[in-house]
Amino acid sequence: MVAGQALAVLDSPDLGTAYADHERANVLLELPARIATAYAMLKRSAAPPSRNSCRRSPITLPPFVEHQRADARLQQIGVDPEAKHTTPSRMVTITAPIAGSVIDLSTAPGAFWNDSTAVMMTLADLSSVWVTANVPENDTALISKGQPVDVVFSAYQGEVFKGEVLFVSDVLDPDTRRTKVRIAFQNVDMRLKPNMFANVTFFARPLMAASVPASALVLKNDRDRVFVEVAPWTFATRPVEINFQLGNMAIVKSGLMAGERAVVKGGVLLND
Repeated sequence: MVAGQALAVLDSPDLGTAYADHERANVLLELPARIATAYAMLKRSAAPPSRNSCRRSPITLPPFVEHQRADARLQQIGVDPEAKHTTPSRMVTITAPIAGSVIDLSTAPGAFWNDSTAVMMTLADLSSVWVTANVPENDTALISKGQPVDVVFSAYQGEVFKGEVLFVSDVLDPDTRRTKVRIAFQNVDMRLKPNMFANVTFFARPLMAASVPASALVLKNDRDRVFVEVAPWTFATRPVEINFQLGNMAIVKSGLMAGERAVVKGGVLLND
């Protein structure tokens, strides 16, 4: 839908009351001028009034405050108080403030709506969408704004969406220990839906580091270890620190040197 398109029509008794208050305020606003005109006409057609009668002339200041309150009430409902209404109506038309789609609707035709703070419908502009990725704390240093990414949505397996990092959160989620990263995509054909699941691959700058298959890692006492060959058919356990995991490969931060031979499968048997 486009901006300004009608979304709903309400039969509002409050609008009828607001129109009545506005008409009353207009009358009160014009009343002093009418009294002054009548008084001038009376003065020309009759004898000069005495000093006491002049003091009792019912001319007062215009009630501007009441008129402004009535105008503000109409504006709050969504009606232009300056517009000319030949027949004031209680019907209020709610229009779309932006172009977009209705993604949530909490009412139906004929429903009674008496809570002005309750949400009637939610309108969203889905011409562009954000993909939010939760990056582990250990990998946060590898992410930066403008970094290229590949995104694969569960709904479109086999199709890769190319994008780049739009925003990296300045704070870390204390519960998940993850950093939120946003990637923006244009959604011209509306294929991307809110709340879809996706896998994001970040392309970091080249990094030279030792790596082992994830199957080579043996967890012992809450630490990752690998079995390194120290002599032919002789293996020793060594604790390692993993930088991050890419697919089935674990990138080693410390504990293993490039060129060293390690048991890549079945190391848990040596652990016994």
